[in-house]
Amino acid sequence: TMWRPSLLLLLLLLRRGAQGKPSPESGPHSQGRVHQAAPLSEAPHDDAHGNFQYDHEAFLGRDVAKEFDQLSPEESQARLGRIVDRMDRAGDGDGWVSLAELRAWIAHTQQRHIRDSVSSAWNTYDTDRDGRVGWEELRNATYGHYEPGEEFHDVEDAETYRKMLARDERRFRVADQDGDSMATREELTAFLHPEEFPHMRDIVIAETLEDLDKNKDGYVQVEEYIADLYSAEPGEEEPAWVQTEREQFRDFRDLNKDGKLDGSEVGHWVLPPAQDQPLVEANHLLHESDRDKDGRLSKAEILGNWNMFVGSQATNYGEDLTRHHDEL
Repeated sequence: TMWRPSLLLLLLLLRRGAQGKPSPESGPHSQGRVHQAAPLSEAPHDDAHGNFQYDHEAFLGRDVAKEFDQLSPEESQARLGRIVDRMDRAGDGDGWVSLAELRAWIAHTQQRHIRDSVSSAWNTYDTDRDGRVGWEELRNATYGHYEPGEEFHDVEDAETYRKMLARDERRFRVADQDGDSMATREELTAFLHPEEFPHMRDIVIAETLEDLDKNKDGYVQVEEYIADLYSAEPGEEEPAWVQTEREQFRDFRDLNKDGKLDGSEVGHWVLPPAQDQPLVEANHLLHESDRDKDGRLSKAEILGNWNMFVGSQATNYGEDLTRHHDEL
């Protein structure tokens, strides 16, 4: 999901906070603050029994893996050959697929949904159609056009909007790595999905701290942490899950046991360290396909193990033909 909530959603959350707690059935809503890397596939990793669905979805992405399921074995292998060429071209173009090139490809396929979401929003922001999104374009598309000094003079909660605008501009400046005030597609992706980019880590932490640190002492106290999850109504008994969250704060969030969270601890919470899943899968695919054990893959080695990469569709393809014939 996109880290940056829409303006409307933010205002709804602000209002909900003033009105009381979220529904107990919904659970703690701030779980949305934590960015856990999604698994490469929900399928079991069961190569030993010839089930390569996990590998297919890891290598191709889930949607493209479904497309490959409909291909004949010949077309599937032909398309895999073209992917091999793309992997090598995106790297050093030396005619071999290295571990780094394989890992980069898997990471790329796993982020396709993020690139698609940015592509769908691109024309909303790139109003002059010059292939880049300037800060002013982004600001005007998000908040509307205002003359300097007139910002939000016509809305009720002007101060809240001003704070949001300043926060967006700060994030944009961090995402805009070359400092030209014009976002490339990659830089806009970093702005919209900062949790995916190492250089945006500090801004994600800063924004989380600002959201929770109501007394502005630079730390998240346990009551500030709980207040983000739950707002008690007069006379109401605290639900059991809130006490569990207090224990989570004490046992797992507050790493140095000083009773509060600093920036490092907030980072460990909302952007927890995770295994490099694309690297693990790339190592697996290379190990299983590298026949001459030279630590790299030739096109022939990959095509020789095409079932693991893109599918063993021979049986399914035949069944599909039979099923289609029966339906006619």
